[in-house]
This record gives sequence, structure tokens and C-alpha cells, in this order.
Amino acid sequence: MRITRLSRPDFTQPSKRPEQWYDIYEDWGLIESSIAMQYGIRLRAEPDMTWDEFCTLLAGIMPETPLGQIVQIRSENDREKLKNFTPEQRRIRQEWRSRGLKQDKWTEEEARKAVQEFQLIVKQAFGATPQK
Repeated sequence: MRITRLSRPDFTQPSKRPEQWYDIYEDWGLIESSIAMQYGIRLRAEPDMTWDEFCTLLAGIMPETPLGQIVQIRSENDREKLKNFTPEQRRIRQEWRSRGLKQDKWTEEEARKAVQEFQLIVKQAFGATPQK
């Protein structure tokens, strides 16, 4: 799959959204399986997809998908629902919420390496390197 981007996202800047409930790197498997489940699209088999189209599909992921279920767990704030969480659901939620506390600001070298890792992931997943 080749991703064609109309505009180049800046992965070196923090997210503009106040809360992000998934990580495109860590949750890639969940993203792939959710898009396949919901839309019947196997990302690795798609010859062309624009970055904007991919973002639209990802934004529309429903709660019944693997990513949707994890996002529901990570983002839950209702005390009554939290009381009924299983130990595994509590672990998933706690790990996600504590990760922000553990992350320090990246050095320029760490940011450069993260961008290189992302480019490698895109190359492996889509068979093409990101365009500059």
C-alpha cells in the first residue's frame, strides 16, 4: 500500500488534541485489525490510499472493533463503570494513563530516531517510504 499525503503531518510536535487514547505506533496491530473488521479493508493489500483517507477511516473506528474496545477502556471515567472493570481492564487503563507520567521530553536525537522508526514502520506496512 502506498500512502499519498496531501499535506505532511509533523510528528515532532505534540498532539494538538488534549487527550489521545491510542498510539499509532504501539496500537498498529489494533488499527489494522479494526479497519479490516469494520470496513473490510486489509491495509497491507491496498495498493493506494491517501493519508487523509487513512485518517478518516481511523477516526471512524467504532467501539465494537479491537481498537474501539481498548479506547473505551483507556478513556473511561464513569466511577460506576470503573467499579465493574475486570482486573485486566484496570491494568490496561492504568498502564495507558501512567505512561504520560513516565514520558519525559525527547532530545533532538530521540525525536530523530522516533521519526526514523516511524518511517521504517510505514515502509514495512505499506511498501513505500514516506515522501518528503
